[in-house]
Amino acid sequence: MRLTRVQRYLFSILSGVLMVLSFPYTGSLTPVIFLAWIPLLLVEDTVSSQRYKSWKVFIQSYFTFLIYNIGATWWIWNADLNGAIMAFLLNSLLMALAFLLFHIIKKRLGSRIGYAAFLTVWIGFEFLHYHWELSWPWLTMGNVFSITPSWVQWYEYTGVLGGSLWVLGVNLLIFKLIRNYLSASQNRKLNPKAIAVPVIVFLFPLSMSLWMYSVAEDEGIAAEVVVTQPNIDPYQKFTTIGPAQQLYRIADIADNAITDRTKLVIAPETAIPVSFDEAVINYDPGYEILKERMENWGNTQLLIGASTERRFEKKVSRAAKKDPYGGTGFVEFYNSSLLMGNEIQPKIIHKSKLVLGAEKVPFSHWFPFLEDMSINLGGTSGTLGVEPQPKNITNGFFPFTPSICYESIYGEFTARQTRLGSKAIFIITNDGWWGDTPGYKQHFSFARLRAIENRKSVARSANTGTSGFINQRGDVVQSSKWWTITALKGNVFLNEKKTLYMRTGDILGRVAFVSSVVILLFAIFGNTMRQKKLKSV
Repeated sequence: MRLTRVQRYLFSILSGVLMVLSFPYTGSLTPVIFLAWIPLLLVEDTVSSQRYKSWKVFIQSYFTFLIYNIGATWWIWNADLNGAIMAFLLNSLLMALAFLLFHIIKKRLGSRIGYAAFLTVWIGFEFLHYHWELSWPWLTMGNVFSITPSWVQWYEYTGVLGGSLWVLGVNLLIFKLIRNYLSASQNRKLNPKAIAVPVIVFLFPLSMSLWMYSVAEDEGIAAEVVVTQPNIDPYQKFTTIGPAQQLYRIADIADNAITDRTKLVIAPETAIPVSFDEAVINYDPGYEILKERMENWGNTQLLIGASTERRFEKKVSRAAKKDPYGGTGFVEFYNSSLLMGNEIQPKIIHKSKLVLGAEKVPFSHWFPFLEDMSINLGGTSGTLGVEPQPKNITNGFFPFTPSICYESIYGEFTARQTRLGSKAIFIITNDGWWGDTPGYKQHFSFARLRAIENRKSVARSANTGTSGFINQRGDVVQSSKWWTITALKGNVFLNEKKTLYMRTGDILGRVAFVSSVVILLFAIFGNTMRQKKLKSV
């Protein structure tokens, strides 16, 4: 099939539109994702068959991914205009480069290895996107199934990247079917065997998942938990309501929901907004307010988000800053989760997966001046400190995974925390930066995938957004409405089960990444060696 220049651009646009329509809450037409890559693959096929310059693949795929990025995550604009533009342009660039890499490999090594590289390169790219300085895995293909958890119960074995492979594999098989049909100059017929292959590749994982979903039940012992949603405007939290009033509001709504069976109350990210020194936590006014209000809670404990800090004599990391209070040492600031109770010592875990721009300035360890360009969303700006290794909280009634906001979209990181012995996953977040847009809905839906991957109950407390409870097969059991002050009470089921994904993590991504590197090296050096041999003959 040969596409004209106009047709190539129209097909590139069509792929981007189909990706947007398939993504949660920007279309939510999940089945469309199994067709979304086909127009772009037809564009690449035309460029290859007509021996056009490779830059045409890059330009036309950039159109596709720019539409995908803007259409699925336009809501970032509400938080920061410049940050949104950078995210759209840069992430689209990275995606287009990954697609171009597949094209170059195919051009050098032929279609058979080339189309295998299409799978490995893209999965390898998505894997890399979880682990480097410019990490932004929101648009990972496997995330499209977060609103249809019954389709991907096998994520407990593969994680989200298994969904990406499913999407790409079905698209590739249908594309080949269409290409072969259109390329036939005479006697165009659809081979039943050729049709059967993509149908089976689509239906087998789906059927397996639907069966797993039908027999799955929550495992473990029930524990009563209360999640709070104080609904404080993040852009005006220091003007319309003071830090102390925020904490009083959280305590008030929790008081109305707690029973003598309640084990834990969960409050949102940075609910204690004024940073305090962890070494003298007992002297922090916010901590004192909560301790006083919790005197009537009995054994009920509180998990709450807090801004915290630590002091050091020397600069221990790029996040350490000269003491802004006039001291001689350095201070590291953190976005933290804090567990406290009447009969336990407080436990603090720092957020490890930081939001680009707002909490982490990429490459600032090489170029320190970049710290001055950080986005200030209220509170501490610049790169924050992190935990060097995944941690869970163990000194409460039961061990659990504390996931702070952005961390909940990192499947492997959450699995590493959970396999430390966690019996449930608790997410604290503040999704109000984006307003009433698809952003907070997508974020909540991704938590459903963490429940499946780890087979753990999930409780989620959002300041503004969606709070609620998710069962171990990814169903939303209970959820709050947008812009509502409320507290929800529900049961989480505690178990020590370790899924295959918890044990192995993104092994699929690692294999794909290594395979891509090997294929690329072969494409570069193998082709060079062949040319030298031909010249020497």
